[in-house]
Amino acid sequence: MESLSINDLSLLIVEPSSTQAKILCERLTALQLDKLEVVNNAASALRYMLDNQPDLVISSLYLPDCDATQLVQTMRSHQQLQDIPFMLISSETSFAELDPLRQAGVVAILPKPFEIVDLKRALYSTLDHITVDENALIDIDVDSLAVLVVDDSLTARRHISRVLTNLGIENITTANNGIEAAKMLNESYFDLVITDYNMPEMDGEQLTRYIRQHSSQRSIPVLMVTSEESGTRLSAVQQSGVSGICDKPFDPQVVKQLIRNAFSG
Repeated sequence: MESLSINDLSLLIVEPSSTQAKILCERLTALQLDKLEVVNNAASALRYMLDNQPDLVISSLYLPDCDATQLVQTMRSHQQLQDIPFMLISSETSFAELDPLRQAGVVAILPKPFEIVDLKRALYSTLDHITVDENALIDIDVDSLAVLVVDDSLTARRHISRVLTNLGIENITTANNGIEAAKMLNESYFDLVITDYNMPEMDGEQLTRYIRQHSSQRSIPVLMVTSEESGTRLSAVQQSGVSGICDKPFDPQVVKQLIRNAFSG
């Protein structure tokens, strides 16, 4: 398969402000992207996506008919649209407002104003989400790698599993909470656990401590995926015995390096 570049991407921009839309289009054009479609509300975006599936949707947070969270959740619940990468551009900083979008598996959340380098990085992340890189983990025997993905969000599990599949990992099992994952670890062998932090019943930190102290696979690498911003909580996560921490949005480049680190030496 011929490799894609960011210049090949087709983008749908959802922006109610004509001024903001013009600024974004100018920046994208400066990066030599010319397959751009602009709409100003979620309903128009959904109609367009059903007829012309873009490679990436770039949206502001607040739209006339709903917000970006509702738009991306609608996309994730629709079979034809659920895998389309989504990028948010917003001046919003509230954790409560942004966390649902992180949980839905967006490729990037860019602040306003954003640097062109951040936009470019997000576009490359989009490529990682839509293309299969058979050589991404060439130094690791991915054919025999058994991975357990733990997240209470079905959308997040699908998103993480897709990223792993694009890295050549096919043996993926999912669990929707820590208790279910702990049971699976007692019944089956895994090479790697990727778990969310915030989960009901048994969160990612508790699951990691269980693995390190009570499971039959105490040395298994554990990667924590979290949108947590509290330094105190992140410190507790690190002390629980995780092998690496990955922020949401789930960056494939970071994941590749974390997996390499987990299996090096």
